[in-house]
Amino acid sequence: MTGTTSGGGLHLPGYLREPAEARTPLAFPGYRSTALRAPLRTPVDLPQRLTEVTGPVLGEDRVLPHDADLTLRRGGEALGQRILVHGRVLDSDGRPVPDALVEVWQANAAGRYRHVVDNWPAPLDPHFDGLGRVVTDSLGRYEFMTIKPGAYPWGNHHNAWRPAHIHFSLFGRAFTQRLVTQMYFPDDPLFGQDPIFNAIPAAARHRAISRFSLDRTQDNWALAFEWDIVLRGSEQTPFETDDDGDVA
Repeated sequence: MTGTTSGGGLHLPGYLREPAEARTPLAFPGYRSTALRAPLRTPVDLPQRLTEVTGPVLGEDRVLPHDADLTLRRGGEALGQRILVHGRVLDSDGRPVPDALVEVWQANAAGRYRHVVDNWPAPLDPHFDGLGRVVTDSLGRYEFMTIKPGAYPWGNHHNAWRPAHIHFSLFGRAFTQRLVTQMYFPDDPLFGQDPIFNAIPAAARHRAISRFSLDRTQDNWALAFEWDIVLRGSEQTPFETDDDGDVA
């Protein structure tokens, strides 16, 4: 909370810093494109000022209920296993973050993105664009109805396949508080050979994997997976710094 110091100055709240050993490295030898993406110098943590802890909020009318249902697009239903992805957005103290914009993008059930650079021979789904967004409620909760994405080859190394995953982008209490990350599914057989997943320090990898939720599974309709996202602190969800917008 804000307050005054003994000298009468304004004291701004700070965020818990994630330990350096738990941070995902910007350059990882097995992930070839990081050679071009990573900075040449060690990043510097800037002090947190007013713009980092406050900021504009989103108008409720800008994000509509149907934006969170990726299975219904262009007058039809997407092909594939329907899944409900849900969870909470939390801060470093475990408190819910309300009114946070959560955006997702993903491949379709065949493992193909609707993207100009994705041209591997898997079918496109005319009723699936792979894009969704929602604003968290007063308890920090979000949910999406979508389909489980397929694995796909990506050319990083011989016989390289990405595990099934969903990309997330989150804005916290200010637009400078942006997290870009990926959610994986439990027990994926491709984890062992995926350098993006393995770039996450071993002690933190479980934070990137969703949990199957039978309680939220919808009878005769959709499986459910739960994934809480922590924006800051020692339990922070692993995230991609310096994201360059690629589709991997």
